Order: sequence, then structure tokens, then C-alpha cells
Amino acid sequence: MATEEEQIAALLKEASETHHTVYRIVDGDDPDWASWYADWLIRLSELPTILQTTPVRSELVYELVSLDREFNRSKPTEPWERFYARQLLQRFQPARAS
Repeated sequence: MATEEEQIAALLKEASETHHTVYRIVDGDDPDWASWYADWLIRLSELPTILQTTPVRSELVYELVSLDREFNRSKPTEPWERFYARQLLQRFQPARAS
């Protein structure tokens, strides 16, 4: 069974592919991509179930934009969706009971 990080990474990849299809006429160019992703992730994916909370849309938009900046600044060797997934888990998942 896939870990939560792997599940979120897969959702981010699916969102990316879906976004590119929706915006195919402009080859995926969308200056407001984070709003589209946040809406799709909250309303049309399993993200709230995996996180065990439904992020506020504006907060998720902010986090996606921040992650994009962090990823492009640090240039990690891992795929972007894994980097984002790990960070989203840390930022949104409620603390687990000990």
C-alpha cells in the first residue's frame, strides 16, 4: 500500500496532467495555476481524506506558491511532486496522538 506521501505525490501528478489537458490550448500556461490546483485538490481529489482535514483553499494556494518558490530555489534532485507532498503533509496533517 502506498504511503500518504506517495498518495499525495500521485494526486499532484494527476492534477498536473489534468491541468495541462484543460489548458492545452496555451500549452499548460496558467499564471494562476495554484488556484486551479487548490480547487481541484480540495474538491475533486482524495487530498482531504489523506490529510484528515480539508485545507482552506486560500491557504493551500499560498502553500503551493511557496513550495514552487522553495523547489525552484533549492533545486532538489527529487521530483517536484514528492517534494510538495512531503511538505504538504507536514503543513496540513493534524498532529497524531501519542
